[in-house]
Amino acid sequence: MSKFDEAITECKTQMESCNIECDEQLLKAICKGLGPSLYNRDSFLVAAADPKEIENIKTRFLHRKLRVDSVSENDAAIAHAIQTLGESNRQKCRPVFYYLLVKFLNKESVYA
Repeated sequence: MSKFDEAITECKTQMESCNIECDEQLLKAICKGLGPSLYNRDSFLVAAADPKEIENIKTRFLHRKLRVDSVSENDAAIAHAIQTLGESNRQKCRPVFYYLLVKFLNKESVYA
């Protein structure tokens, strides 16, 4: 099994444990978009309690990639992702976190 497939499997496992329906094509597209950071354990996980991490997600992913400029929409999407994966869960997979943001904001077309 390739490292990419291992990452997908880990993400799908987390999604199953959180009762998240998986659009495998979208998940794979998000993983491909992450590039080499997918294989670095530190960058593979989201530190949701770190304000700098959240600000980076807002700037680099929500604003630049998804083109969402509304502060309230961004905040609501991030709150939804954190709540869905569990606030106490310290192992939030970045692809799953981004998947939830994309779904919440109806931005699947970015990865079509």
